[in-house]
Amino acid sequence: MKIRHSKSEDYNKISSVMNGWWGGREMAHLLPRLFFDHFNDTSFVIEKEQKIVGFLIGFLSQSKPNEAYIHFVGVHPEYRQDGVGTQLYYSFFEHVQKRGINIVTAITSPINKRSIAFHSRLGFQMVQGDKEVDGVPVFSDYDGHGNERVVFKRNLRNHTRRYSDGF
Repeated sequence: MKIRHSKSEDYNKISSVMNGWWGGREMAHLLPRLFFDHFNDTSFVIEKEQKIVGFLIGFLSQSKPNEAYIHFVGVHPEYRQDGVGTQLYYSFFEHVQKRGINIVTAITSPINKRSIAFHSRLGFQMVQGDKEVDGVPVFSDYDGHGNERVVFKRNLRNHTRRYSDGF
C-alpha cells in the first residue's frame, strides 16, 4: 500500500464509492469538491494497486493556530482491519507536528461506537459536552437541530510514534 497527499482528481473516485463504503447511507454530500481543491496538502489517500482504499481529509484551523481538524475519514470495508485508518491518522499527526501544531480535533456521532473506540485507541480524549448519550459526552445540536456529536481532542506533544515506517 502507498500513502500520498490527496489531489483534486481524487474527488470523483472517492465521492463515487462513499455511499457504498457506508453501507448505502447517503454520505457523499458531506464531502464536497472544495476539500480536494483546497486542503490536499493536509489530506491523505492510501492506494493499493492504484485503487483508493482509504482517505483522510484534514486541515489546519484558521481560528485556532495551534489546532488541526480531521474532517472526514473513510476506509474501504475490505481494508478496515489492515491499519489503513491508523496509518492515515498518524500521517496527519506527523504532518501537522512539522508545522508546529500540537492539538488535533475530530467529531463523530454518538451512535458510531466503532469510531468512538477507534479514536479512544489512538489517544483522543472526549471533550465534555452539555449532556450524555449512552454514557458518552455529547454536544447537543452541534451540526444543526437534533444532530448531536462527540468531540475529540488529542495532544500531540508526546507523540513519538513514527507510524509511516513499515506500512
